[in-house]
Amino acid sequence: MKRSRDEHQFEIIAIGASAGGLKALTEVLSKLPADFQVPVVIVQHLDPRHKSLMAEILQRHCAMRVKEAENGEKLEPGVYIAPPNKHMLISDGKVVLTSTEFVHYSRPSIDLMFESIAAGYGDQAVGVILSGTGVDGAQGIKAIKERGGTTIAQNEETSEHFGMPQAAIATGAVDFVLSLQEVAPAIISLLKR
Repeated sequence: MKRSRDEHQFEIIAIGASAGGLKALTEVLSKLPADFQVPVVIVQHLDPRHKSLMAEILQRHCAMRVKEAENGEKLEPGVYIAPPNKHMLISDGKVVLTSTEFVHYSRPSIDLMFESIAAGYGDQAVGVILSGTGVDGAQGIKAIKERGGTTIAQNEETSEHFGMPQAAIATGAVDFVLSLQEVAPAIISLLKR
């Protein structure tokens, strides 16, 4: 059920990560409660030549259900991870997987997922950039912010690789620059607001 815009209730958490992302995602997801009421969608850059065990690895540390996203599935509370070598977009509350061109040398692309979330959720989205190299996610963070969403980037001190958070921060569109340990508590407090 969609809430009215003036209630400003968040409907989705979108997270992008790359190099150093497994450790960062484990830290964040391990602190989210089992009854977390909002879908969490994740793009983690992965080697496209191998089957991913990311969902299984993260499930060991997360109280919520963690799964690799499937094309056409409706989002429910839980964690959805983009499969290797597929872009993951969110449209009308459903997962759309595509094999279109690489973006910033990546497929899946954080920017493409974030831009789809900005278009579909506006101010009801939270976008988070964690450890990673390169610039993927910076344009997407900007899109989320421009549509009224809330944005978070991991700080330099706790990032294994600060390229992606730094690129996001450089856009001027990041609301909160937080240590890795502060990200999950911030997300929880935003949802309780």
